[in-house]
Amino acid sequence: MGVKFGREYEEIIEELTGAMSGVRNCNELFEMSEEDWREMDEQERKDCITTLADDIFYGLGAEPTMSFGSCQIVYDRDNHLIKIAAEEKVVHIIRLI
Repeated sequence: MGVKFGREYEEIIEELTGAMSGVRNCNELFEMSEEDWREMDEQERKDCITTLADDIFYGLGAEPTMSFGSCQIVYDRDNHLIKIAAEEKVVHIIRLI
């Protein structure tokens, strides 16, 4: 079905990347130790998360709820939003239109 959006795709991915960058232990999703993750420079870490954000964005079109580390990412079709929740609280909302 796909995620419907009206904003610039790059803006959505940039916002999703920013939200995902703050997730605790996100290095585990890349099967990297904390030490290896820290050894990467900031741009390398951002590139990894941006690639994953892109995958998650398209994945939400087929599966409207996905996990990312300790967070749940939910595509709210009716309201054209992506919600990122941690510990059952919405911590970030990305508007798609």
